[in-house]
Amino acid sequence: MKLAYKKTGSGPPLIILHGLFGMSDNWLTIASRIARKYTVYLLDQRNHGQSPHSPEFSYRILAEDLEDFIREHDLGVVRLIGHSMGGKAAMCHALHYPERVEQMVIVDIAPKSYYHPFFERVLDFMQALDLGQFMTRAAIEEAFVENIPNPAVRLFILKNLQRTEEGFRWRINVQSLRDNLGEIFSAISSGRRFEKPTLFVRGGRSDYILDEDEPAIRALFPAAELITIPEGSHWLHVDAEEALCRHLREYLQC
Repeated sequence: MKLAYKKTGSGPPLIILHGLFGMSDNWLTIASRIARKYTVYLLDQRNHGQSPHSPEFSYRILAEDLEDFIREHDLGVVRLIGHSMGGKAAMCHALHYPERVEQMVIVDIAPKSYYHPFFERVLDFMQALDLGQFMTRAAIEEAFVENIPNPAVRLFILKNLQRTEEGFRWRINVQSLRDNLGEIFSAISSGRRFEKPTLFVRGGRSDYILDEDEPAIRALFPAAELITIPEGSHWLHVDAEEALCRHLREYLQC
């Protein structure tokens, strides 16, 4: 699968993988702040952004997509940043292709399984919503208020809304993501370990990485460090961008 991507900066390759409902555009500001030392590739993962849609979706498939991208662009050894779903894809890739990854940052996700009804509720609502009845983006946003009361998160998800000559459409493959939500919630497991430096960054207002998750993290990533951004939610790149950038630049020495 030929993934859509954006590229900025110069230096060794660093790849950023967005989370569920995300796209490369969400990370452009952060990418610009670490591009002084790295060539940053911002990928749209399958079923997201401008990348192709597919009914097939799992972390092993996302890891294979990433490996194909690295080979296609002859990137050699890379550094990875992955948020949420993208963090699990990065973990899966690093465990299967440890020789490809020099260093990794995982943003607010652990290798465990999850169940968050928020995502199920939003995808169900998106499927049920008849976009053809809306004339403006503002009217669609108003329809989402009850399901997503947080305005920052609502605007983040509604970046997936695209206006075409025929009307509004979703950039994401809503049907495939809903069908594969169990895969998205699934754990990352492996008989291998990734021994190289890995930073886990969690939001203080998020419950995605708990203190009791550390043994499971270190079982797969023994060199892992864990830091907390107290003011951050799960969407650290949205509501704690400055603090996240500071930690990324410190860890990546840029």
